[in-house]
Formats: sequence, C-alpha cells, structure tokens
Amino acid sequence: MKKKAKKNNSNKISKIHTGVLVLENKTVLKGIGIGYEGTATGEVCFNTSLTGYQEIISDPSYAGQIINFTFPHIGNVGTNKEDHESDKIWTKGVIFNSEITNPSNYRSLASLDLWLKRNKVVGITGLDTRSLTNFIRDKGAPKGTIALNKKGKFNVKKLMNITTKWSGLKNLDLAEKVTTKKNYIWKGFKTWKKETGYTRNNTKSLNVVAIDYGIKKNILRYFSDFNCKVNIVSCKTSVEKILELKPNGVFLSNGPGDPAATGKYAIGIINELIKKDLPVFGICLGHQILGLALGAKTRKMKLGHRGANHPVKNLIENKVEITSQNHGFEIVKEDLPKNIQVTHTSLFDNSIEGIRLKNKPVFSVQYHPESNPGPQDSVYLFQEFINNMKKNAKKKRS
Repeated sequence: MKKKAKKNNSNKISKIHTGVLVLENKTVLKGIGIGYEGTATGEVCFNTSLTGYQEIISDPSYAGQIINFTFPHIGNVGTNKEDHESDKIWTKGVIFNSEITNPSNYRSLASLDLWLKRNKVVGITGLDTRSLTNFIRDKGAPKGTIALNKKGKFNVKKLMNITTKWSGLKNLDLAEKVTTKKNYIWKGFKTWKKETGYTRNNTKSLNVVAIDYGIKKNILRYFSDFNCKVNIVSCKTSVEKILELKPNGVFLSNGPGDPAATGKYAIGIINELIKKDLPVFGICLGHQILGLALGAKTRKMKLGHRGANHPVKNLIENKVEITSQNHGFEIVKEDLPKNIQVTHTSLFDNSIEGIRLKNKPVFSVQYHPESNPGPQDSVYLFQEFINNMKKNAKKKRS
C-alpha cells in the first residue's frame, strides 16, 4: 500500500534558509538571512563597487531600494561610527553572495551583521548575485520583497502580493521623506585622512546653502576642505528663507526618488535662485531637477548607474574621468533647450552626465565627485563652484 504524500506547506521554504527574496515576476530566491529580522519591499538594483559598502548602504539616495552587491566579499572590514553618509539608514535591504566573515580592519568597531540589525536593514546572503545582476541587466530593475525569519517560515503568497502592489519609484517623491527636518549648519569636519582622521574646518570664507534632497555627508566634508560655511536647509525651504542666509552660492544635493515628483515644488525655487544670479551646483538628483528647471525632461532608466568605476567623458576638456555613480533617472537628450550645454557624457551608454547653463554660473553633474566610495578624479568640480562663488562675490563688491 502506497503512503500518501505529505501535504506541502507553502509557508515554509526550508529549515535552513532563513532569508528569501521574492521578485515581481514570481521568482523566489532562498538564502541565509542577515541583519534585521523583518520584511522590506523596494526596487532591486545592483552596485558594482569593490569597497565602501558602509558608505553605499548609508547613502540616502538608496531610499526605496534593495542593493544587490556584485562584489562577493562584503563585510570583511566591519563598520565604524564615522563613515555614515547619513544619520539614518534609508536603504530597504541588501543582498550578498557570500556569508560575512569576521571583520579585519583597525577602524572596525562592529560587524556588518550587527550594524545592519541596529539600523533595521534586512539582508540575505548565499544568492547568485551575478545571475541576479544579469537578470536586472536584461529585464530592468524589478520590484522585490526581502524577508528574514529565523525559523525559515515565509508566506510567499503574501510576500508576492506585497511586491506587486508596491507602486515603485516612478512618480515617487522620496526627497521629502529623507530631507532634514530642521535646518542646521555643518560643524565643519573635513574629508578623512589616514594620518589625522576627521578634522574640523576653522576657516569659513564662503557661505554655501545646500538644499537637502538626501545629502551625503562627504559632500559637506569637501565643502569644509574648501573653507566653506554650509547651511543645510530642507528641500521645501522657500527662496526668501534661503536668501536670508546670504549665500555666496547654492548647492542642489543628491537624493532618491523620481525627479519629476520632487520637481513639483523644487523647480520654482531653483528658477527663482537662478534669477538672482547666484552660482548653482547640482549633483545627482540635484542635477536632474536643475535640468527640469531649465526646461529639459527626465525619465527612468532601465538599469541606472551604480558603482565606483563608471567612465565619463568631459567634453569641455576632452578628458575621461572614472566616477562614482548612483542614479536610476536621467535627463532626456532629445529636445534639450538651447540654453543648456552638455558638458559630460557616459562612455557606457552615452547618457548625459553633466550640463551647464550657457549664460550663468549654473552647472551640475549626474555622478558623485565627492566619491566615498570611489575615485577622486572629479573633485575639480568643487573648485569650479568655489571659483564661481568668488567671482560672483567680487562682482557684487565692484
């Protein structure tokens, strides 16, 4: 007599697998959970950086996203209290190929696993991250839900339902969510040096107002390197409030979400600042919103650019820069307004990486010249902004 087959419990993936990733196309990937025990839904993207995972995960531009790291050995240098790019971690989840080893670095204070738990980031290891990257490359960044359960019990049907019902990043304003709730002055730490660590900037010759759409701390540190005082204001701060701070220039920060959604309130503010003939410098989301303010259009990319090895051509100097990038939207090349000059293009896909307003000291780049992590080929852009502010200040005095 044949025994009846045991009824399959669809809620239980495996006694071994404590992590699961469910994609919108109904793919279910099983692995070992790491970090915070819970569930998180976001857009699954990939990052090709070899180093700097703490800075990557703490970048506010990753709000609403689950990061698939292509480099297999993530976590081997641990974490510290100094290298956060934001005070709060907005990344939804992380995906690693290999299990985390014990950290080995003189600056390490806690393992990545513990750091993820403290910051409520859900993670999974043991996945074929190369295969997942190829899937994203071919099909585009999918919606996904990542879950960790120590008992290995998951309601896959429920996770799938959560995934498909999530709206996605298109038309989503996340800058309003991640921006500072209270305007403040940066305390003046400079970029980190091996010999001295982080030191304070005691010389403040220029006053920058930075509009925070999800700003990275290393941007503020670079302004300190150039002896700037930086007033950080929330993304909806009025033109009047900004001008009350008497800026020599205005910086438009990086940030997450759809620039068109953020632009509904940001475009008017930026246009008014440009009319005041103030020098303006934008990075990432700030670059995209500046493009919108100047009459260009933006759109969501199939893959986006995320990594620390992206070649960009400087069309003005006819040079190539290796850059750090993190973005999923771009300025549309077709039908650009005549007052916009394209200054940089991607050597991966020829997309726009930098623009300039032809008749005013207003410019922006799609990538991250402040690095962290990444090469420092593009630090000159901070110097260009500093020079614009000095020229503008001299013009007002004369």
